[in-house]
Amino acid sequence: MSDEKRVDVSKRLSPTTARQLIVSIVESGSISIIDHAKARMLERVISTTDCMKALRSGRVDEPEFEHGSWRYRIQTRRLCVVVAFRSESELVMVSTWRKD
Repeated sequence: MSDEKRVDVSKRLSPTTARQLIVSIVESGSISIIDHAKARMLERVISTTDCMKALRSGRVDEPEFEHGSWRYRIQTRRLCVVVAFRSESELVMVSTWRKD
């Protein structure tokens, strides 16, 4: 996102704005994965590559406020990835699961 279009990630973002920010972060930002998401990935045999593909191309649902931050579900036909923004250039993967 350019400097002229600052986004306050502490506020609820529309799915469209969240989608644009996610793509921007995937291209040139920082993505971290919390231990819970790592455990879900291991249990469910989901690779980091699978999650990155979902972040690049998935549909963003309406956010939910949980544990002090807005959580965004990014869904593809087969996978769901939940993220929270830390800044305009950083997001954290919170959880993931297969939709089989």
